[in-house]
Amino acid sequence: MIDYKKKRRIASEEVANDQIDFQSEGQSEKSERKFIITHWLIAVATVIILAGVYITLGQYSGMSLPGVSKSNIYGSGWQAVFLSNGQVYFGKIVSADDKRLILTNIYYLQVVDKPLQRTQEGADTAAAQAQQSLTLVKLGNELHGPVDQMIINVSQVMLTEKLKEDSQVVKTIADYVKQQADTAKAAAKK
Repeated sequence: MIDYKKKRRIASEEVANDQIDFQSEGQSEKSERKFIITHWLIAVATVIILAGVYITLGQYSGMSLPGVSKSNIYGSGWQAVFLSNGQVYFGKIVSADDKRLILTNIYYLQVVDKPLQRTQEGADTAAAQAQQSLTLVKLGNELHGPVDQMIINVSQVMLTEKLKEDSQVVKTIADYVKQQADTAKAAAKK
């Protein structure tokens, strides 16, 4: 009988030890999961903080994103600047930063209605038909007489494009500049 009691006590101790081992294994897995989750949260928080510091420094120090230089935005050639309101300006970008873009030698497109010639049958109609065409207009010739410079909020710029020297817009600008120079020479001779 002592043997039976002894065996039973040993068996119950083994079951208790197995339960303790099982509980300690469960606690070990839980603490390992907590450890991994904690480290992931710390890593994510670190990335977010570093990104915030990078953006903040960029705003106040003029840093830009890697691979994007301000020389890609402006240069010596003619540029087309497309704004969020649908207007397009052609000119030379002389300065640009994170907040503003300065454009000079500015031209823009204007829609002009040209009346068509009436025929004898069309003379009876009340409204004359018109043909629309685009005209390149030099900024500064308007009624309010603006200076030939724009300071544009960068948040309003949809995109900029560098124009080829042989583009129709650049050719038209060159013709306009030549015509103005010829007119000035003629006026100086008088």
